[in-house]
Amino acid sequence: MRGAQLTLTSVAPPPSARVPDPRGEHGEVFTRRWVVELILDLVGYRPEADLGAAVIVEPSYGCGAFLLPVVERLAESCRRHGRTLADLGAAVRGFDLLPHNAEHTRKAVVAKLGDLGEPISTAEHLAGQWVTTGDFLLTDHGRAEADFVVGNPPYVRLEHIPNEVSDAYRAACPTMRGRADLFVGFFEQGLALLRPGGRLGFICADRWMRNQYGTRLRELVGERYALEALIEMHDADAFETAVSAYPAITVLRNAPQGRVRVVEAGAAFDASASQRLAPWLRGEVNDAPTSGAFEAAELQRWRTGGGHWPAGSPSVLELLASLEARFRPLEDEETETRVGIGVATGCDEVYISKAPQDIEASRLLPLVAARDLSGGKPNWSGRYLLNPWENGQLVDLAEYPGLAQHFRTHEARIRRRHVARRRPSTWYRTIDRVAPGLLERPKLLLPDIKSTAHPVLDAGHYYPHHNLYFIVSDAWDLEVLGGILLSDIANLFVGAYCVKMRGGTFRFQAQYLRKIHVPHPSDISADDEDALRRAFHRRDIEAATDAAARAYQLDDAALAVLAPANAAAA
Repeated sequence: MRGAQLTLTSVAPPPSARVPDPRGEHGEVFTRRWVVELILDLVGYRPEADLGAAVIVEPSYGCGAFLLPVVERLAESCRRHGRTLADLGAAVRGFDLLPHNAEHTRKAVVAKLGDLGEPISTAEHLAGQWVTTGDFLLTDHGRAEADFVVGNPPYVRLEHIPNEVSDAYRAACPTMRGRADLFVGFFEQGLALLRPGGRLGFICADRWMRNQYGTRLRELVGERYALEALIEMHDADAFETAVSAYPAITVLRNAPQGRVRVVEAGAAFDASASQRLAPWLRGEVNDAPTSGAFEAAELQRWRTGGGHWPAGSPSVLELLASLEARFRPLEDEETETRVGIGVATGCDEVYISKAPQDIEASRLLPLVAARDLSGGKPNWSGRYLLNPWENGQLVDLAEYPGLAQHFRTHEARIRRRHVARRRPSTWYRTIDRVAPGLLERPKLLLPDIKSTAHPVLDAGHYYPHHNLYFIVSDAWDLEVLGGILLSDIANLFVGAYCVKMRGGTFRFQAQYLRKIHVPHPSDISADDEDALRRAFHRRDIEAATDAAARAYQLDDAALAVLAPANAAAA
């Protein structure tokens, strides 16, 4: 580690950010001491190292949950390595936007230094250098570098922040796109500060690993940094107050990607369990410990690019990695298998009708929705899509007076839609085009929100609504593929990648269905094909899983992982 040096220049934030509203939302969630100690251990901020030669940054110190243990460790390191604490004003830099947090933490640091034997003058001088008031995201860090960045960044959605401030955040942090959370920027800025070999350790909501708004952050990590450790703590008591934030400890390093140590912490995970786990996470022992409070394993590789990161127990992640290495994705050019979504109109009350009057028959498409599939077969409710498309192009309303009259009757309502305001000349279009030939094509249909996959075969009679996803293929027998998708193996993929709804319900959206890997249809035996067809017709998940396991050539160890994983999801 190089000598401690960190020079930071403040940039004037927007006026609304200069004086924070004490009643506003700042996303403060305070971390338990043992969690802080674990993170400091994992990034390598330990007294046996010469911490006085390093720089540690805490980008959102709150009431000092991280800073006070940092001060203790730094003081102990100075004692061991013969350094004078008073000389280390640049070794620690903490940021917080709120003046009352700064005042509280500064006093706490002074008191801590006093307890450690430092004179009051030294304590106040160091606290003044270490505890600063400022917006970490809107600070020009210049050429500053850090060996460690640690903390619990704020949990605030950008839409809950004044536009002037959120625009400034987006300008400073290119990874903050869409409906991002503020902590995305803290990851980006924290990583940018790391020297080669430096580590960042955050406890933070893990939604960015699987949400669209985390795409650019995942790309940044995959291209330039290494994930070293990931501890899922959804059920652990990590914070001083109860929160539903789906937290995880993430340790990232400015280094090439190598092996990853992953942990799923249970409700019994506490200080004792973390102490048992820490030596393995630090690489001091090779064999993962076992405990009823957690499951741990080492993965040989990790994902690159902006794709979703999977969730699940370490054994599930190992099984997924094996399946993804051995089999091709469901959506595949070789088999011409494609996943898509049904039509969104932007105004179903106008475009969908159960008893259309005076509309040309050629403009009526029988429409099937999720509620029509509950029995495992399409049970058409009699609703039609009033279709303004022909072969991918909008029809000329002059050629269809019945359709034209219907749209003109509701024109004001149709024109209020965003798609119509954006394209006034084609005001009567639906949001999505109607895909030529999809109505007549056999397809598997899957409702979006379900506790387990619910594939249903449409032989080519209906067009899907936007709450349905469809799968078409030139190579697959769709009943055989339907059996695979009905199985627990398909659920394993979707459950690992999707953002779950409250109660654990899955989202069977196209982006997650594409994560399913499947055997090539030509590699499935005739007997297993028959078994998958029968299971699909009977809606027999257990039989479908048995047949799919043979097609995937899963051994007993893999099956032992599969059963509890899907039981937990259910």
